[in-house]
Amino acid sequence: MTKKGSMKPGKKNKAEEPELEPLCCCEYLDRNGEKNHVAACLCDCQDLDEGCDRWITCKSVQPETYERIMDTISDRLRIPWLRGARKVNISLLPPLFLLPVFLRVASWHFLLGVVVLTSLPVLALWYYYLTHRRKEQTLFFLSLGLFSLGYMYYVFLQEVVPRGRVGPTQLALLTCGLLLILLALCRAKKDPGYLRNPANDDRSLSGSQTEYLNRTGPEKPKGFPGADPAGGLNNRGPKDEPKGCPRTSAGSPATGKEDWCAKCRLVRPARAWHCRICGACVRRMDHHCVWINSCVGESNHQAFMLALLVFLLTSVYGITLTLDTICTDRSVFTALFYCPGVYANYSSALCFTCVWYSVIVMGGMAYIFLIQLINISYNVTEREVQQALRQKTGRRLLCGLIVDTGLPGW
Repeated sequence: MTKKGSMKPGKKNKAEEPELEPLCCCEYLDRNGEKNHVAACLCDCQDLDEGCDRWITCKSVQPETYERIMDTISDRLRIPWLRGARKVNISLLPPLFLLPVFLRVASWHFLLGVVVLTSLPVLALWYYYLTHRRKEQTLFFLSLGLFSLGYMYYVFLQEVVPRGRVGPTQLALLTCGLLLILLALCRAKKDPGYLRNPANDDRSLSGSQTEYLNRTGPEKPKGFPGADPAGGLNNRGPKDEPKGCPRTSAGSPATGKEDWCAKCRLVRPARAWHCRICGACVRRMDHHCVWINSCVGESNHQAFMLALLVFLLTSVYGITLTLDTICTDRSVFTALFYCPGVYANYSSALCFTCVWYSVIVMGGMAYIFLIQLINISYNVTEREVQQALRQKTGRRLLCGLIVDTGLPGW
């Protein structure tokens, strides 16, 4: 009898718990935890209505309204999926539509090509500083890089190979280079060397909590003693630690400077830094790279350098094959700046425009590769270089390419 009596309250409490109804393929739980439908993506949006009214009446829209509109759009932009609609990252979409349109418009005329190819880096830099200032993760640059590789290869197969000047061996080499780039990028996207605190294991979080943390992003530091606004060092003693927070070491060496990270609640080994975009500490952090949407640290630095090197070699080889095909009677360097009659044929104009787009991207990647080689040769990281410049303890040498940080490695 006692056993039956003890079971009744448990059954009663279990019956009182509300059971969640399964979601169909077009339903989802929005950011407020309410059930919504994909078909209602434009319904009940007061911020969007207010923004449209102000735009029609030629009134200014507050920046906060823009942010709320973008948050609402990103939350409601979903595709039907099993057991609930999946969210689509809005930053993935612009490169997929805008890049082919811009490159094909630039192929119509020489002046259009100059305007478009000049505006593309400006727009990319503007978007970079916009997201970097807000300390947000974005898949825009990763999507732009991957889609640029795919689209350049597609144009090469459709417009260059059919002309008969590219042999099977040359095409195979270019394809192998492209595959090596993708493999190196996959390796560079893996764990850069995150420091993890066993006391704060994220595996205990539910899916909704993880999605909420990813959406809100990492908290900003609120002026604790010794903190650096850019996630710098904090040399607090044990008496300054929050109560109930164990001082956990993340496998730091016995020698060398150790620092306490109040955000991750662990002791960082020497040269480890906290990334406010990723929201974690990284061993020997170099920088946060938007092209892979991840940090470059101790575990993926070699793969990152390999991806840059293979990309530069493959780009030079692809540009050489394309210019040899559309400008047969000139050298590669001469054809890049002077190729008469290239705009007489739309196919040749598109190939020539893609060549210049590849040259612009390759120039940016070559600069990153050069800076990385210089930092490696002087045994410093990009994070240490930027900190030395902010604290005015470093000296610029050789037109700013080399920075004397004053560290022991110099």
